[in-house]
Amino acid sequence: QVQLAESGGGLVQAGGSLRLSCAASGSIFSINVMGWYRQTPGKQRELVATRTARGTTTYADSVKGRFTISRDNTNNTVYLQMSSLKPEDTAAYYCNLREFNGVSYGPAYWGQGTQVIVSS
Repeated sequence: QVQLAESGGGLVQAGGSLRLSCAASGSIFSINVMGWYRQTPGKQRELVATRTARGTTTYADSVKGRFTISRDNTNNTVYLQMSSLKPEDTAAYYCNLREFNGVSYGPAYWGQGTQVIVSS
């Protein structure tokens, strides 16, 4: 069973930076995609950024140029470097992992979430 443990959230002023980390443990297929999603009360969880084990990245338009996703494949850890933070980035951030089974990506594993609050 895969478990994800996030860290790095907190309170920051607008324009500041934060770095989120997520470590995956358990039996993990080498071909996978890890990423970050975020959610605010009353809204659906939305994609922030993803990165495959081979390095292909995807970003939400709202964070392009401000956030950078990176990975340490050896330690199954994914990072989200967030810069130029805005109050609208305030949300609970969730780590996500999906494994490729040779045909398709399977169901997602989720972390417990870490809160990011950006004050104006």
